Amino acid sequence: MNTTPSPIDLYVLTGASRGLGAAIADELLRPTTRLLCLSRRTDDGLADRARAAGAQCEQWSADLGAPDAVAARLEAWLLALDASTLRSATLINNAAALTPTGPVTDVATPDLVGALRIGLEAPVLLSAAFLRATRTWAARKRVLNISSGLGRRGMAGATSYCAVKAGLDNFSRALALDEALLGDRGARVVSLAPGVIDTDMQVQLRGAASAGFPEQSNFVALKERGQLASPQDAARRVLAYLERADFGANVVADVRDVG
Repeated sequence: MNTTPSPIDLYVLTGASRGLGAAIADELLRPTTRLLCLSRRTDDGLADRARAAGAQCEQWSADLGAPDAVAARLEAWLLALDASTLRSATLINNAAALTPTGPVTDVATPDLVGALRIGLEAPVLLSAAFLRATRTWAARKRVLNISSGLGRRGMAGATSYCAVKAGLDNFSRALALDEALLGDRGARVVSLAPGVIDTDMQVQLRGAASAGFPEQSNFVALKERGQLASPQDAARRVLAYLERADFGANVVADVRDVG
């Protein structure tokens, strides 16, 4: 009788309490998965579903607006793991914060600070902590940053979100170059646009005042034409991209990329 335990795939996921992050968390609930979710709120339903699926799932109530403390805690947690049981280790930086729409001059400073810290500072610090802690691991290592088409084009009324996603794209480019210098010990890195998804962010954009947000009508039209992916469908596409054999070949990518 073979009693060798199955190898475990470790995932660290931010922003897992709603939208795309919640859907990704659900898709990862498998017997061979160990999942750590970092969100402002924990989800009792997720814990119940993890137990039913036989998955290991831990949730931290974490304020990514103060990411240095979260990154330090993550690094200590990873260093305490038995890496010999792991087949892969993946960090998915999904959390983001959308400020009220309108010119940047009209957005309150605390809102701007929070959006920049959650959307860009946190992924940088968490990635550094993750890669330091896992540097000697034999497991396959990946960093997946959830970006946006708005990191690749500007949009009036969404300045901080565009800035954060553009920064995430270029951070990923530079990080991938650093990791490539390490050869087989390095992680593969991708900054992935997940497509247009029917989440609370879309609700906020559709409900925005058009005076300070000239593209408001375009977001209304996306909903009316049925052009928004469900969070569940988007999560499956994101995770399918994560498992591609060529993951990392195109660092700044779109989930709709083929080949």
